[in-house]
Amino acid sequence: MNLSKINEDAMAGTASHALVGRLGHEHVADIVEFLNAKTAQEATDVVAAMPLPWAIEVLDQPQFHDACEVIEALPQEKAVALLEGMSADRVVDVLRWVDNEARARLRNGMTPETRVAIDHLLTFPEGTAGSLMTTEFVSVPSDWTVQQTLDHVRAVEGSRETIYAIYVLDPVTRRLINTVTLRRLISGAPDANITTVAQPYAPITVSPTLSREEVARTISKYDFLAVPVVDTTGHIIGIVTVDDVIDAMIEEQTEDVQRMGGMEAIDEPYLDISFLQMIKKRAGWLCVLFLSEMLTTSAMQVFSDELEKAIVLALFIPLVMSSGGNSGSQATSLIIRALALRDVTLRDWWRVALRELPTGIVLGSILGVIGIIRIAVWQEAGIFDYGEYWRLLAVTIGAALIGIVTFGSMAGSLLPFALKRLGFDPATASAPFIATLVDVTGIVIYFSVAWLFLHGTIL
Repeated sequence: MNLSKINEDAMAGTASHALVGRLGHEHVADIVEFLNAKTAQEATDVVAAMPLPWAIEVLDQPQFHDACEVIEALPQEKAVALLEGMSADRVVDVLRWVDNEARARLRNGMTPETRVAIDHLLTFPEGTAGSLMTTEFVSVPSDWTVQQTLDHVRAVEGSRETIYAIYVLDPVTRRLINTVTLRRLISGAPDANITTVAQPYAPITVSPTLSREEVARTISKYDFLAVPVVDTTGHIIGIVTVDDVIDAMIEEQTEDVQRMGGMEAIDEPYLDISFLQMIKKRAGWLCVLFLSEMLTTSAMQVFSDELEKAIVLALFIPLVMSSGGNSGSQATSLIIRALALRDVTLRDWWRVALRELPTGIVLGSILGVIGIIRIAVWQEAGIFDYGEYWRLLAVTIGAALIGIVTFGSMAGSLLPFALKRLGFDPATASAPFIATLVDVTGIVIYFSVAWLFLHGTIL
């Protein structure tokens, strides 16, 4: 995209209308990216100067960060016109973050039909199929012909989220009977009944309270472009499209990655979040982890006598502790992802434990051998003198690594199961949290192994 000259014009104070004229040749996704780099006021000025259909298309993009601010800043008449033209699910996303007074004012300016649809969508909790769905879909009665359906699609395509799936309803009860894809529709005989080109199986549907993860799994399993949302009476109340699911899952994955990094999830771009909000999101977890690490200090104090007798043991504390934390983080990441993809379920915890136990032993043995070789090379090459009992020290480090890495793998793999069983997000089992847990227990394992091998020699 060649927006460098456009950007220069904007910075030089070029009028918004002239800027809009230059943007008219760009793809809407590039325009959104351009507007995201501007202040909310600058974005508002540009959107206000756009023709209505164009502005609607821009505001309909989930990637447009300042949509809420733009809607609030625009004159009410124009803001309402934009909301009326946007997809219902996007309107809900925008209105959720608009000031309550402004939301009520905008809502009152909408048509009764739009108002009812928006109010209905706002009743569903965030992260469910109901909150993701749009009410703008194509539906026809089952007694229509293929030609009637095609004519209807042509008439309404501009106001529908997608036309690639047509939903066939009972002409009396209006319940969902079947689904017709656009491909099958255009290949049908014009005078044939619409049901002759419908799918040969019962329609695949989801409930409005289903989580977005389950909706994504359904769309992926059946390779849908959209999935119908039906209520308990069998009536279709909306559809969830694949692009909405992708946007929702990107948001979900972003939150999980942030939690795994040891912080609360943020719902704004990094450069847009305020300094105080950034501190608030990060300080809590850092304090929790810091207090947890104090347990490591307490554990080391218990073994202070051993450290005084064999100060050489302190040299290897970072080595063995980091190895256990790393193995725990690996296991945690694997299991969190496996739980999200349903590769494993809560009932598989024992299978995971049986798998991670030998895995941890082997991984620990590999690191242990490397540790022994390292001590031997440094001793024989004269790089560092580990003392008279350096061979016993090398065996101690090797055995400690086996124990700590095995414990880290077991703890890292089972903690997500425990959190999920208690109703928490497994992503809460973040890598820093696992590292802290392994640090505390690793100190105990390390000095216990050291006492076992070195008792009567340097201890």
